[in-house]
Amino acid sequence: QVEVVESGGGFMQPGGSLRLSCAASGFIFPNYPMSWYRQAPGNEREWVATITSSGDSITYADSVKGRFTISRDNRENTGYLQMNSLKPEDTGVYYCHVQLKPHITLKGKGTLVTVSQ
Repeated sequence: QVEVVESGGGFMQPGGSLRLSCAASGFIFPNYPMSWYRQAPGNEREWVATITSSGDSITYADSVKGRFTISRDNRENTGYLQMNSLKPEDTGVYYCHVQLKPHITLKGKGTLVTVSQ
């Protein structure tokens, strides 16, 4: 089955850290770029970060630059998002996106991150 499954979300106080995982199966994960998106309650889904298939190029949204780190382990078919210095505005459901073709994106069901006192 072709899918990506996110995990690692949870509740964290401001300033804390979480590490999200994106487990890929059913396709050749190392061949494709991967991104993380998030969606806060009542908001549209927004892009967070992207890493190329080989990991040699990474880009971040300004809102997370310097705090979040995207990475991938192609041997394990898994992508990651290390989130440090979390803020309440980081709250939302985080989704892994894998661009299989120009108009075909594989998405997971998401993992909820809540940052609050």
